[in-house]
Amino acid sequence: MKTIIEPFRIKVVEPIRMTTQDERRELISKAGYNPFRLRAEHVLIDLLTDSGTGAMSTHQWAGVMEGDESYAGAKSFFRFDAAVRGIFGHTHVIPTHQGRASERLLCRAVVKAGDVIPGNTHFDTTRANIEDARGEALDIPVPEARDPEDLSPFKGNIDLDRLHHVLATVGRERVPFVLITVTNNSGGGQPVSMANLRATRELCDHYEVPLVLDAARFAENAYFIKLREEGYADKTPREIAREMFSYSDGALMSMKKDAFGNIGGVVSINSDAWAEKVRTLLILTEGFVTYGGLAGRDLEALAIGIDEILDEDYLKYRIASTAYVGAHLHACGVPLLRPFGGHAIYLNGRRFCEHLTDEQLPGWSLSAALYEHTGVRACEIGNVMFGRPDPADGKWRWPALDLVRLAIPRRVYTQSHMDYVIEGIDELHRKRKRIPGLRFTHRPAVLPHFTATFEPITR
Repeated sequence: MKTIIEPFRIKVVEPIRMTTQDERRELISKAGYNPFRLRAEHVLIDLLTDSGTGAMSTHQWAGVMEGDESYAGAKSFFRFDAAVRGIFGHTHVIPTHQGRASERLLCRAVVKAGDVIPGNTHFDTTRANIEDARGEALDIPVPEARDPEDLSPFKGNIDLDRLHHVLATVGRERVPFVLITVTNNSGGGQPVSMANLRATRELCDHYEVPLVLDAARFAENAYFIKLREEGYADKTPREIAREMFSYSDGALMSMKKDAFGNIGGVVSINSDAWAEKVRTLLILTEGFVTYGGLAGRDLEALAIGIDEILDEDYLKYRIASTAYVGAHLHACGVPLLRPFGGHAIYLNGRRFCEHLTDEQLPGWSLSAALYEHTGVRACEIGNVMFGRPDPADGKWRWPALDLVRLAIPRRVYTQSHMDYVIEGIDELHRKRKRIPGLRFTHRPAVLPHFTATFEPITR
């Protein structure tokens, strides 16, 4: 059978509001042409992020009712601890309220001024937390990651030669850890191979540097390994995930992705010294060490979700349904990043809006036009998110890729919703030269894409 069906039944529905294009034109203008600033009730299909936007299962909702809300030592924590430990395998499991809290706690605990943290590609909040600790977030992806048309199966890999050079020249005293994001979100949701993880482990061992995984989408990465890497076709996603984590000394995770959580995160590490520092900081800002800013019901739902995400029927559906969107857009001639990732399809903003210069923010302009035309909200991962003026000469430095991410929430939208997205983007692509460029009217110094405002360039 060729038809992709959802491996679940819909039990509860939420109405969504239909808007007209004239209404959306006014709404995006009032939001300063920033999709983050729109009210969710004005969005038809929300592909801004897959973080915390998934639908929980009947088992998770049942678990919510069993949540132990004791301040310290709640039963729910020990169920959470066992579920995480059963997959990650690290010594210490420390809950947090979400992924960026995990990043902040680890960076504050172990990163000092002048440190360098090499990675395949750091995401926005990861980079910001490293820089807030006065470290340098150094991206060293493989060369093929910079080519949207390259069809290499593991474009999320870290460049091993460059990593060797960094570790040799910077020295282990200034590299507190290497961070590999699985899958590589900023690089287009591309997976990391087991061979790359294994080789990175060997380099880290040689230089005595810890290896940490950003594991927000670890299950999707595991399934790509099953599909694409020799020797893994007959292994289960859980077996593959366990091997992935066996090469690491720790992991950070936003559990709002591959744990079906609406909130939640974790720091999972082997080092006793690191764990002591992280727990001390956690008590200051998050809560006690057995709840980390979460309610007991959240811990219960996450413990169930992190097990459900490894269901092979679900992962097969997830990867295939995302590829369905990408394949149909590609057939329409829409420029995309390929091969397709697991959680999102990425439009190539620069090629889609070839008539706009980098200074006119093609990816961001496309995301605003997409909302106006279709009511679909998406997220730029490019010039606005990562572009910045050089402190030395004031000239803008633009990232290698200027993408628009269509992040698909887990277990939320049906194929007909995706068909609408495909049709709308195809229509917009046909009249793409009418999309106006945008410029900043207000740009915050840190993580500007969340709250910046823009205006159309009319001259």
